[in-house]
Amino acid sequence: MVLCGANSAPQHPIEVVEHGPMSQRRVFIGVAWPYANGEQHIGHIAGAYLPPDVFARYNRLAGNQVLMVSGSDTHGTPITVRAEEEKISPAEVVERFHPLFIKAYLGLGITFDLFTHTDTQNHWDTTQQFFLRHLEKGYLYADRQKQIYDPQADQFLPDRFVEGTCPKCGYADARGDQCDNCGATYEAVDLLKPRSKRTGNTNLEVRETEHFFLDLGKLNEPLIDWIRTSDQEHWRPNVLNYTRTQLEARTLRGRPITRDMSWGINIPVEGYDSKRIYVWYDAVIGYFSAAREWATLTGEPDAWRLWWQNADARSYYFIGKDNIPFHTIIWPAMLLGYGDVNLPYDVPANEYLNMAGRKFSKSRGNVISINSVLERYQADAWRYALTALGPEGNDVDFTWDDFVDRVNGELVANWGNLVNRMLSFAYKRFEGRIPEPGPLQDEDRALLDGIRAGFDSVGSLFGAVKLRASAIELARLSTLANGYITATEPFKVVKTDPARAATIVYTALQAIEWLSILWSPILPHSSQKVREMLGHEGQLFGRQYTETVKDARGEHLVLRYDGTAAVGRWEATTLPAGQALREPAALFTKLEPDTAAREAGEVSAS
Repeated sequence: MVLCGANSAPQHPIEVVEHGPMSQRRVFIGVAWPYANGEQHIGHIAGAYLPPDVFARYNRLAGNQVLMVSGSDTHGTPITVRAEEEKISPAEVVERFHPLFIKAYLGLGITFDLFTHTDTQNHWDTTQQFFLRHLEKGYLYADRQKQIYDPQADQFLPDRFVEGTCPKCGYADARGDQCDNCGATYEAVDLLKPRSKRTGNTNLEVRETEHFFLDLGKLNEPLIDWIRTSDQEHWRPNVLNYTRTQLEARTLRGRPITRDMSWGINIPVEGYDSKRIYVWYDAVIGYFSAAREWATLTGEPDAWRLWWQNADARSYYFIGKDNIPFHTIIWPAMLLGYGDVNLPYDVPANEYLNMAGRKFSKSRGNVISINSVLERYQADAWRYALTALGPEGNDVDFTWDDFVDRVNGELVANWGNLVNRMLSFAYKRFEGRIPEPGPLQDEDRALLDGIRAGFDSVGSLFGAVKLRASAIELARLSTLANGYITATEPFKVVKTDPARAATIVYTALQAIEWLSILWSPILPHSSQKVREMLGHEGQLFGRQYTETVKDARGEHLVLRYDGTAAVGRWEATTLPAGQALREPAALFTKLEPDTAAREAGEVSAS
């Protein structure tokens, strides 16, 4: 066997040296790589894309050094399926949808340090390095395998080119590698009543073909040792229980990582020109390759090592529940086989956000496009509603009625109302400045103590990736502040005791300032507006921007983030009396009563 292509990566890491002041902790956040075959829907956002941003924003504010990466998966068979349906090339499909992902993330404020894609020279090189390292260390082997062959198309069918009946639960529209109904994974040859998505042919054959296999059986015991010794009790029960059950059954076996197809990364071994490295192997390597690409773009090519080869760094992977086996078994196995890199610290997989009991699916047309709804509603309205609905422990149904109720009844009526009435009152009655407070009374101190405690209570929930609970706690704190206004009645007191009214207003504004920081991981856009209306200069967070990167495979658009402004701002600072306020404006737009009925009629067209 003759090896060719990229050289193997060094067997031992270079010494990791920190430069400048030591950070509290380094946090790596890997976000699931979306297939670039259609616009993303709100199920994607709620499940895997908004939660990591909330978590990342909190960690930056808390002083941690965050590296959050992802990118478009350009090699998935859903892309080639769509390309064939539209009679265009897979590259053209990617070129259409990759920029739409970036547009959605810009609109929502998803602060990727790098969102790239997998058809880059860096990713090809990194994937081939993994392949050759695994081959060299005995974790890859070549063998023959039975696969489904379509005589009408005169080719073997990759997994997603086949559909049929699930062998586990009997679901009639199961995919060739995984059932959307029960989540089971299997080989395409195990499907009952298989049919070709390419031709519709049901008279398919099973033929032998040679492929490379990742020897998961050889990595079963190392994975068990990792699970037992790394204290994974902080994992969500659905993730931990599934992983332990699969590993302790000791049924892992070789899994093919190549396919007979022309779209994908070349196998760096001679004699396999008609085959490609398959997407499930190359996509997860994107976490590693994106970190390396980010480091190169920053001008410090070895900076990725501070997150990947630093024992004190923690790695989090945000995914949907259908991706659990790939991120708690297969990806850790690949990392163990590669060596000298950190394994996952946590995999906070979400359940599904459904619509009327059905799973959102862009390939099946059951969607509410995030790009579409961002044109009609505020980004923070979606950020709040999807966080409050977060499917962290079970599947959750989305309805337009619920969306309207959460925006109007919770966000606008509670937090938005508090900010609007107090800032408007202060701006009007205290000459557009933050009033000078007098001595604080017990009720003033009780409010400030309660909100200040939120930096611990809310911070603990954010840090534990309990984001739905954090929204509940933030709503409670906002209600506490509203209750203080109701009890102290500054609108009446100002007529009889202006000095006392000034103290009440100052106390309320101080609470609002702190709340704006506490809310900011979920509501970054409106929190920035609050700070500006309070008279503060500068950005609480950094800026997102796009960049066109050139390499040996051509140009590709990336999304980047400059987050230096946010580091270390999770603290209860003192609001300066006398500071000029800016003219207040409503934070949120109240939704019209007919919104739900109108949108429910448009869902299928979104």
